[in-house]
Parts: sequence; C-alpha cells; structure tokens
Amino acid sequence: MKHNALVPVLYVTSTKKTLEFYTKILGFHIEYQREEEGFAYLSMQGLQIMICQIDIGASWITGELVYPLGRGINFQMEVKEIKPILSNLQENNIKLYMEPKDTWYRKNDTQVGNRQFLVQDPDGYLLRFFEDLGSKPL
Repeated sequence: MKHNALVPVLYVTSTKKTLEFYTKILGFHIEYQREEEGFAYLSMQGLQIMICQIDIGASWITGELVYPLGRGINFQMEVKEIKPILSNLQENNIKLYMEPKDTWYRKNDTQVGNRQFLVQDPDGYLLRFFEDLGSKPL
C-alpha cells in the first residue's frame, strides 16, 4: 500500500467501537495497527485514515475534545457506489446526518455531479460519502 500524501488522524474515544463502525459497517480494512497505542491505519478504495484513542496514544491534542469531535470539518470520501454503505448503515440502525441526494457543483465552466450522503461516526466526525455522476457543461 502506498500512503496518500495527506492522511487525517482522528482522535477517538474507543478504538474498538470505531474499528467496528469503520470496518464492519463502512467497509474499511485495517492496514496495520498498534493495539497498545490504540492506533490503527485504515483504507478503502484509495481512502486512508488513521485513528488513535484519546486516553492511550493521542499526544498532539491542542484543546479540549468534546463530542461531537471534528467540529467545523467534514471528510469527503469518494467511493464507487454509496448504496452498499447505505444498506449497512440502515441494517445497523445508524441515522444519517443528511439523506442521499444528487448535487451538482460548478467547477469552472462545467458542473460535476455527486450522489452523496452524510453520516457521523461514533465520535461525531462528519463523513460525506459520494459517488461520481460525471460532468456536464454549464
């Protein structure tokens, strides 16, 4: 696996709970982990994130961490299809932050389409999954 040039580290309250959500529901894979540090490196379809449990291994905390964590940011994650993820979320009774919808965004002289939805992970990080709908001229 080649590491992406930018990989966010999410500080979490429970590595176990977070791994269950990201691997069993969202479909990420554990590339490697250091259980003694509450750390794991995850990937899925070219997406990469790291998680680190707050009370075990997190050392670069710049302020108080209060739920929901990650306020002011959402993580855009492109996947081939959102439907399998949506099915897993529904089967596990996980409420969406934003229901699926098609949105077109202006990009210079074209529009690019996303079929997207938002969900919060167990610590409140906002995840925006989308599949590409292509592009069209303005």
